[in-house]
Amino acid sequence: MEEIPSSPAPSAPSYYAQPRFLARRALRDWWTVLHPPYTLLHLSLVTIGACLTGPVSAPRLVATLAAFFLAVGVGAHCLDELHGRPLHTELPTWQLVTAATLGLGGAIGLGVVGLFVVGGWFGVFIVVGVTVAIGYNLELFAGRLHTRAVVVLSWGGFPILTAYYAQHRSLSLAAVFAAGFGTLMTLAQQQLSTPARDLRRRTVSIEGVVHRLDGTSVALTKEMFLAPLESTLKTLCRAGPLLALAFVAVRFIHH
Repeated sequence: MEEIPSSPAPSAPSYYAQPRFLARRALRDWWTVLHPPYTLLHLSLVTIGACLTGPVSAPRLVATLAAFFLAVGVGAHCLDELHGRPLHTELPTWQLVTAATLGLGGAIGLGVVGLFVVGGWFGVFIVVGVTVAIGYNLELFAGRLHTRAVVVLSWGGFPILTAYYAQHRSLSLAAVFAAGFGTLMTLAQQQLSTPARDLRRRTVSIEGVVHRLDGTSVALTKEMFLAPLESTLKTLCRAGPLLALAFVAVRFIHH
């Protein structure tokens, strides 16, 4: 009897998913849901916005970082996993709902404190941030907020503008240019992660052959297409924090 070849094992939903250094499945699931590389890149943009010009208040910077971590790193990511389980975690729904509620609630609480410290206009940033975090990930308003333009602006430009305003109670041309930088950084991340997700989550295999000019041939594989996308994503997610640390060094260490 002819043996039927087995189907390839499904890939992990992302290159950082289910890390082996965490023993328990629940811990690995939480690591996956929090998207550490992308969350760190996002918080790097917050830091860059806060430290774009001096003086910089360390307590305000820490509070702004905490708010964005709670709102995006925890709240938005948990809502995203609730909407269709794209990461295939085994986390109970009640845990995801609780984490999303606490994350967004904590971010709003820090924002309310910011209203008294920064001023009333800071409320605009709170409303926009909460609306996008919930509307994008749950695809509310008939999915009108679930677009690439919304995600690159809200994840890239918005944190820079918010962090700058939280420090200086105003915006500047420099902040706008920096927000453009953050938007393009996030756009680059999206342009890489979208096809990488498609390969990992929707593609079983790729068949074909590359015929080179020297007469050699190379078989096409899913891994061949995935490798350059994810290696560039890793580089991008390392470059952002390094730039953020440079800004922190300038504001708090270098004299």
